Amino acid sequence: MSDRQPRRVVTLGETMALMSSETEGPLQHTRSLALGIGGSESNVAIALTRLGTPVTWIGRVGEDSLGDLVLREIRAEGVNVIGIRDPDAPTGMMVKERRTSSEIRVWYYRRGNAGSRLSPADLDPAIIAGAALLHVTGITPALSPSAAEATFEAIRIAKEAGVAVSFDLNFRAKLWSRAEAQQVYLRILPEVDLVFAGDDEASIAVGKADAPTTLAHRLVDAGAGQAIVKLGELGAVAVVEGVEYQRDAIRIRPTDTVGAGDGFVAGYLADYLLGADVPTRLTTAVSVGAYACMVPGDWEGMPRRSEIAGLTASEPVSR
Repeated sequence: MSDRQPRRVVTLGETMALMSSETEGPLQHTRSLALGIGGSESNVAIALTRLGTPVTWIGRVGEDSLGDLVLREIRAEGVNVIGIRDPDAPTGMMVKERRTSSEIRVWYYRRGNAGSRLSPADLDPAIIAGAALLHVTGITPALSPSAAEATFEAIRIAKEAGVAVSFDLNFRAKLWSRAEAQQVYLRILPEVDLVFAGDDEASIAVGKADAPTTLAHRLVDAGAGQAIVKLGELGAVAVVEGVEYQRDAIRIRPTDTVGAGDGFVAGYLADYLLGADVPTRLTTAVSVGAYACMVPGDWEGMPRRSEIAGLTASEPVSR
């Protein structure tokens, strides 16, 4: 791995206040909820920062106490925050129900909130053009037409400046249909250097396939520079420069799997920016994803770089 220091990653999207039950059982019988934050892009930003990669996060929150919470928490993790305060819309909210020890449900209250009002006017082209990499997800363009345009504009700025673009499909069925998502995915894929997707998400973009490696090849055929398909407890596969790679997951006893995919993405990107080879990137990715699963919360369990070796399993990457 190269010992050079990575330049900054820029990401944009919605982060919401998170109310989470701390005991198992139906939410209606929960007597108290813990207050925190959560959002895919800020989860990735925090995980990258803990791994030593500088990050700027761009997003909108309301002029309310929950907006104060979101901005304070992300800043406290060392992320450079460009937080636009919206006086006309509230900060979004999600509620996490720990129904059983193995089942977690998440309820979103985001319609018409500040995060969905992100627009191209909120972007500073110089910040994006000066980055090493722009990371976007399929959540942001699903929020609203203006948020979609902000995503497309950020990608355009990055491409014109020669900045690498990373895209996590991150499908949310409560935000849009599979057909609507497919149209946007196929528009974005030819513009990106790296694409991440679960196997079901990849099938939305490029059709169902018998093998995850086939899905990865199809994502590359659709225009992505390299494709990484996340398989949860089965690990991940990747296709990079025509070569197939496979990495088993690290065996753990999960507590909360929300945020694991974001941790995986951060681990892969951190080592990609350091010039590591693909097997090393995948090992770091599954390690960060595993750490994220072992404590409650979307991002709290993301590890520091010094902790990665403590969880690295012996399963090899095959190619």
